[in-house]
Amino acid sequence: MVKTCVFNPTDSYSATFSRRTFAIATPNRRYVPRQQVEEPFKINQKITAREVRLVGDNVEQGIYPTDQARKMAQDQNLDLVEISPTATPPVCRVIDYSKFKYEQKKKTRELKAKQTKVVIKEIRFGPNTDDHDFEFKLKHAREFLKEGAKIKSYVHFVGRSIVFKERGEILLLKFAQALEDIAKVEQLPKLEGKRMFLYLAPKAAVVAPKPTPKPASDKPAAPKENKAPKEKEEAPAATE
Repeated sequence: MVKTCVFNPTDSYSATFSRRTFAIATPNRRYVPRQQVEEPFKINQKITAREVRLVGDNVEQGIYPTDQARKMAQDQNLDLVEISPTATPPVCRVIDYSKFKYEQKKKTRELKAKQTKVVIKEIRFGPNTDDHDFEFKLKHAREFLKEGAKIKSYVHFVGRSIVFKERGEILLLKFAQALEDIAKVEQLPKLEGKRMFLYLAPKAAVVAPKPTPKPASDKPAAPKENKAPKEKEEAPAATE
């Protein structure tokens, strides 16, 4: 005998149960597992080569069967890491893989910190830029180049002013000639759409070095002497 259960919509328990049932049956709510991050190096059982070349200070260097190399790593409670898969045979080391990954990330961070960021400053001209505006922008360009920034100067043509593209080219060449003592041309004037671009880079001898902060001295500062206030001398009593 099959028992049937009728839910009353006014019953709070029945409504809660029906909502939970509907949420579970919804096809859009599916669990998507996270993708595993692929390791940059093959280790232990993931090494598929038949034989490998072992290098390092903690093993006798030479060519070994992969199974034997794995056993040598296990005996030292370390990992067999393939560091050069393109060699014949692949080159491996017996190391602590977790420590090896940490050192690799540390080296990458240090290399990124040493890299200098290239700063590009834009300077815009018009085909009819006057001498005063030209000198003003030339002064700013010199300051940017001394700071180590590159210059992206361009002439913007509006409307029918594109017919004066020769005038814009002459203006950019004049700009580059005025800065030839501290800058070198990376790209000659080139028309792209309604703009003509000129790229300049600072010469190595022109870039001013950044001031290094002075190290704090180890000597403690001398304590200040607390001078006691002088007592006011009493004036002598007047005598008759």
